[in-house]
Amino acid sequence: MKQLAAIADRFGEVEKSVTDPEVVGNPARYAELMREYKRLEPMVLHFRAWQAVVEGIAEAEEMKRSSDAEMVEMAVEEAEILRSKLPTFAEEAQILLLPRDEADERSVMLEIRAGTGGDEASLFAGDLYRMYARYAEECGWRFSLIDAHEGTVGGYKEIIARIDGDGVYGVMKFESGVHRVQRVPATESQGRVHTSAATVAVLPVAEEVDVALDMKDVRRDTFRASGAGGQHVNKTESAVRLTHIPSGIVVECQDGRSQHANFDTALGVLRARLFEQARMAQEQEEAATRKTLVSTGDRSAKIRTYNFPQGRVTDHRIGLTLHALPAVLGGDLASISDALRQAEQAELLRNTFSN
Repeated sequence: MKQLAAIADRFGEVEKSVTDPEVVGNPARYAELMREYKRLEPMVLHFRAWQAVVEGIAEAEEMKRSSDAEMVEMAVEEAEILRSKLPTFAEEAQILLLPRDEADERSVMLEIRAGTGGDEASLFAGDLYRMYARYAEECGWRFSLIDAHEGTVGGYKEIIARIDGDGVYGVMKFESGVHRVQRVPATESQGRVHTSAATVAVLPVAEEVDVALDMKDVRRDTFRASGAGGQHVNKTESAVRLTHIPSGIVVECQDGRSQHANFDTALGVLRARLFEQARMAQEQEEAATRKTLVSTGDRSAKIRTYNFPQGRVTDHRIGLTLHALPAVLGGDLASISDALRQAEQAELLRNTFSN
């Protein structure tokens, strides 16, 4: 618990700093300290709970010296109960002290793109979009559509959304990768099962202070929006395309009702992609222990299969199979998310404390 004691001291410093008028007047410094505050708070609360148990044991030991036999009996029982909690506190402290991705507490940009499979892939991308929208609602997060390119028979060739809330990236990061669907298309007269795929990318939202973005490096183009949305989308050049020349990243947004709104939204997506690009480059330079089994973020890796004929969902990273396809596509992702987080924690524990 020595590490937690030191963290509690640092938490006290941060808690004091965030009320300092000079810090409050510096948005970048204030945002940095608030992120640290949120990261340290669970550890400090755990440490204080442990301290209360230790103090309770000390009080019980003192009560054992009483001349009252009934009081002594109660003290012995109380000390035994409290001591039984210490191993659990130690295990939980290990988990709290595991290396953490600082982006875990952020909101996210969710990007879904149809892959192999033609029209079926577009329909599947739409299924995934609705699944995540319902999951976000279940979690109490705010889900906002940013941009969408519809498929020829429904669904989406590409769709981008933003999910706002506490700790969204820490949960949703496990969804990055290739999702595969196996089902009989409505147009398949022979009843043959087809396999299609869609790629999901989950990017932590970047603050302005996170990315040094020189607008001289960004080309801005406007064009008339297309697709669903009523007459308005075809009358004005409200859609915006941003091209970051050094990286070649291109972002389009046409869902907003004004060019200004689309520009701000596209800029947010561009920052998120640049931030993720920098994070990935940094991770590649760091120790392999930061590349855990379930959070590599490799978008080319097949992570999950949704099999309609058998009504099952299989997450290939941890070998988890659930015969609950309708529930999962209906937004019930909690059991999968929990299993993935536990697998990540188990691997981090092995890597961190086995040496």
